[in-house]
Amino acid sequence: MRRIVLMMSVSLDGYMEGPGRDLGWHLVDDEVHDHFNEVLGAMGAFLDGRVTYELMAEFWPTADSDPESPRPMVEFARIWRDMPKIVYSRTLEKAHWNATVVREVVPAEVAALKSQDGGDLALGGAGLAATFLRHDLVDEFRLYVHPLVLGAGTPLFPRSETPRPLRLVETRTFGNGVVLLRHERTRAAADG
Repeated sequence: MRRIVLMMSVSLDGYMEGPGRDLGWHLVDDEVHDHFNEVLGAMGAFLDGRVTYELMAEFWPTADSDPESPRPMVEFARIWRDMPKIVYSRTLEKAHWNATVVREVVPAEVAALKSQDGGDLALGGAGLAATFLRHDLVDEFRLYVHPLVLGAGTPLFPRSETPRPLRLVETRTFGNGVVLLRHERTRAAADG
Protein backbone atom coordinates (compact mmCIF):
# COMPACT_ATOMS: atom_id res chain seq x y z
CA MET A 1 0.00 0.00 0.00
CA ARG A 2 1.22 3.48 -0.85
CA ARG A 3 1.96 5.95 1.92
CA ILE A 4 1.26 9.66 2.33
CA VAL A 5 4.64 11.36 2.81
CA LEU A 6 4.79 14.91 4.14
CA MET A 7 8.05 16.29 2.76
CA MET A 8 8.85 19.85 3.82
CA SER A 9 11.70 22.24 4.49
CA VAL A 10 11.45 23.94 7.89
CA SER A 11 13.45 26.37 9.97
CA LEU A 12 14.86 25.16 13.28
CA ASP A 13 11.90 26.84 15.01
CA GLY A 14 9.35 25.00 12.85
CA TYR A 15 8.35 27.51 10.16
CA MET A 16 7.87 26.29 6.61
CA GLU A 17 7.85 29.83 5.21
CA GLY A 18 8.88 33.18 6.58
CA PRO A 19 6.76 36.33 6.86
CA GLY A 20 5.14 37.31 3.55
CA ARG A 21 5.50 33.70 2.31
CA ASP A 22 9.27 34.15 2.06
CA LEU A 23 11.13 31.00 0.98
CA GLY A 24 14.42 32.74 0.20
CA TRP A 25 16.03 31.24 3.30
CA HIS A 26 15.82 27.66 1.94
CA LEU A 27 19.33 26.26 1.52
CA VAL A 28 18.90 24.03 -1.51
CA ASP A 29 22.25 23.39 -3.13
CA ASP A 30 22.99 20.69 -5.73
CA GLU A 31 23.45 17.98 -3.08
CA VAL A 32 20.07 18.69 -1.45
CA HIS A 33 18.33 19.17 -4.81
CA ASP A 34 19.73 15.87 -6.14
CA HIS A 35 18.35 14.17 -3.02
CA PHE A 36 14.93 15.80 -3.54
CA ASN A 37 14.94 14.64 -7.18
CA GLU A 38 15.78 11.08 -6.18
CA VAL A 39 13.02 10.93 -3.55
CA LEU A 40 10.36 12.82 -5.48
CA GLY A 41 11.12 11.08 -8.78
CA ALA A 42 10.13 7.77 -7.17
CA MET A 43 6.77 9.08 -5.93
CA GLY A 44 3.50 8.08 -7.54
CA ALA A 45 1.88 11.53 -7.37
CA PHE A 46 2.10 14.96 -5.78
CA LEU A 47 -0.76 16.01 -3.50
CA ASP A 48 -0.82 19.80 -3.29
CA GLY A 49 -3.10 22.57 -2.16
CA ARG A 50 -3.97 25.39 -4.55
CA VAL A 51 -1.29 27.80 -3.29
CA THR A 52 1.51 25.23 -3.58
CA TYR A 53 0.31 24.08 -7.00
CA GLU A 54 0.10 27.64 -8.36
CA LEU A 55 3.55 28.47 -6.98
CA MET A 56 5.02 25.37 -8.62
CA ALA A 57 3.09 25.85 -11.90
CA GLU A 58 4.40 29.41 -12.15
CA PHE A 59 8.00 28.24 -12.42
CA TRP A 60 8.62 24.54 -13.04
CA PRO A 61 6.89 23.87 -16.39
CA THR A 62 9.57 25.82 -18.26
CA ALA A 63 12.48 25.88 -15.79
CA ASP A 64 14.47 23.50 -17.98
CA SER A 65 14.22 25.77 -21.04
CA ASP A 66 16.65 28.29 -19.52
CA PRO A 67 20.18 27.30 -20.62
CA GLU A 68 21.48 28.75 -17.32
CA SER A 69 19.38 26.36 -15.21
CA PRO A 70 21.55 24.02 -13.12
CA ARG A 71 21.30 20.28 -13.84
CA PRO A 72 19.23 19.45 -10.70
CA MET A 73 16.66 22.10 -11.66
CA VAL A 74 16.43 20.75 -15.21
CA GLU A 75 15.86 17.25 -13.80
CA PHE A 76 13.20 18.44 -11.36
CA ALA A 77 11.34 20.39 -14.05
CA ARG A 78 10.90 17.12 -15.95
CA ILE A 79 9.88 15.25 -12.78
CA TRP A 80 7.32 17.91 -11.88
CA ARG A 81 5.78 18.10 -15.37
CA ASP A 82 5.48 14.33 -15.76
CA MET A 83 4.31 13.48 -12.24
CA PRO A 84 0.54 13.09 -11.73
CA LYS A 85 -0.68 15.84 -9.43
CA ILE A 86 -3.83 16.04 -7.33
CA VAL A 87 -4.65 19.63 -6.42
CA TYR A 88 -7.03 20.08 -3.49
CA SER A 89 -8.93 23.32 -3.98
CA ARG A 90 -12.46 24.61 -3.60
CA THR A 91 -11.78 27.56 -5.92
CA LEU A 92 -9.43 26.41 -8.68
CA GLU A 93 -11.45 25.68 -11.81
CA LYS A 94 -8.83 23.65 -13.67
CA ALA A 95 -5.19 22.71 -13.47
CA HIS A 96 -2.65 21.82 -16.11
CA TRP A 97 0.54 19.79 -16.29
CA ASN A 98 -0.92 16.36 -15.54
CA ALA A 99 -3.04 17.68 -12.65
CA THR A 100 -6.52 16.84 -11.41
CA VAL A 101 -8.52 19.17 -9.15
CA VAL A 102 -10.28 17.62 -6.15
CA ARG A 103 -12.61 19.80 -4.06
CA GLU A 104 -11.96 18.42 -0.57
CA VAL A 105 -10.01 15.85 1.38
CA VAL A 106 -12.26 12.83 1.91
CA PRO A 107 -10.51 10.14 3.98
CA ALA A 108 -12.21 7.27 2.12
CA GLU A 109 -11.06 8.71 -1.22
CA VAL A 110 -7.52 9.12 0.10
CA ALA A 111 -7.58 5.49 1.31
CA ALA A 112 -8.66 4.40 -2.19
CA LEU A 113 -5.83 6.45 -3.71
CA LYS A 114 -3.35 4.82 -1.33
CA SER A 115 -4.56 1.34 -2.35
CA GLN A 116 -3.68 1.93 -6.01
CA ASP A 117 -0.45 0.67 -7.54
CA GLY A 118 2.53 3.00 -7.78
CA GLY A 119 4.89 4.98 -5.62
CA ASP A 120 4.12 6.84 -2.43
CA LEU A 121 2.22 10.13 -2.48
CA ALA A 122 4.14 13.35 -1.73
CA LEU A 123 2.10 15.81 0.32
CA GLY A 124 2.99 19.49 -0.04
CA GLY A 125 1.80 22.71 1.55
CA ALA A 126 1.13 23.65 5.18
CA GLY A 127 -2.62 24.18 4.74
CA LEU A 128 -3.19 20.85 3.03
CA ALA A 129 -0.85 19.12 5.49
CA ALA A 130 -2.96 20.49 8.38
CA THR A 131 -6.08 18.97 6.82
CA PHE A 132 -4.36 15.61 6.26
CA LEU A 133 -3.07 15.69 9.85
CA ARG A 134 -6.54 16.51 11.19
CA HIS A 135 -7.84 13.40 9.37
CA ASP A 136 -4.81 11.36 10.59
CA LEU A 137 -3.74 10.55 7.01
CA VAL A 138 0.03 11.22 7.11
CA ASP A 139 2.16 8.06 7.25
CA GLU A 140 5.67 9.51 7.01
CA PHE A 141 7.32 12.84 7.79
CA ARG A 142 10.44 13.94 5.91
CA LEU A 143 11.48 17.22 7.47
CA TYR A 144 14.48 19.07 6.10
CA VAL A 145 15.58 21.29 8.97
CA HIS A 146 17.49 24.35 7.79
CA PRO A 147 20.10 25.81 10.16
CA LEU A 148 18.39 29.09 11.03
CA VAL A 149 15.76 30.49 13.36
CA LEU A 150 13.13 32.59 11.55
CA GLY A 151 11.19 33.78 14.59
CA ALA A 152 7.97 34.24 12.59
CA GLY A 153 6.15 32.93 9.54
CA THR A 154 3.87 30.01 8.75
CA PRO A 155 4.31 27.10 11.17
CA LEU A 156 4.38 23.68 9.58
CA PHE A 157 2.30 22.01 12.26
CA PRO A 158 -1.04 23.34 13.50
CA ARG A 159 -1.92 23.18 17.17
CA SER A 160 -3.29 19.79 18.14
CA GLU A 161 -4.59 18.14 21.27
CA THR A 162 -3.75 14.69 19.88
CA PRO A 163 -0.20 13.35 20.25
CA ARG A 164 0.98 11.30 17.29
CA PRO A 165 3.69 8.77 18.14
CA LEU A 166 6.51 8.61 15.60
CA ARG A 167 9.52 6.40 15.03
CA LEU A 168 12.78 7.87 13.72
CA VAL A 169 13.86 5.84 10.68
CA GLU A 170 16.55 8.01 9.09
CA THR A 171 18.71 11.05 9.63
CA ARG A 172 21.07 12.65 7.18
CA THR A 173 23.19 15.76 7.39
CA PHE A 174 23.91 17.53 4.12
CA GLY A 175 27.10 19.51 3.50
CA ASN A 176 25.29 22.86 3.73
CA GLY A 177 23.96 22.10 7.25
CA VAL A 178 20.44 20.99 6.30
CA VAL A 179 19.41 17.93 8.33
CA LEU A 180 16.84 15.36 7.20
CA LEU A 181 14.72 13.93 10.00
CA ARG A 182 12.58 11.11 8.65
CA HIS A 183 9.89 9.66 10.90
CA GLU A 184 7.16 7.10 10.36
CA ARG A 185 3.89 6.92 12.21
CA THR A 186 3.56 4.16 14.77
CA ARG A 187 0.01 2.97 14.67
CA ALA A 188 -1.80 0.53 16.93
CA ALA A 189 -2.57 -2.84 15.37
CA ALA A 190 -6.24 -1.86 15.19
CA ASP A 191 -5.36 1.15 13.00
CA GLY A 192 -3.94 -1.08 10.28
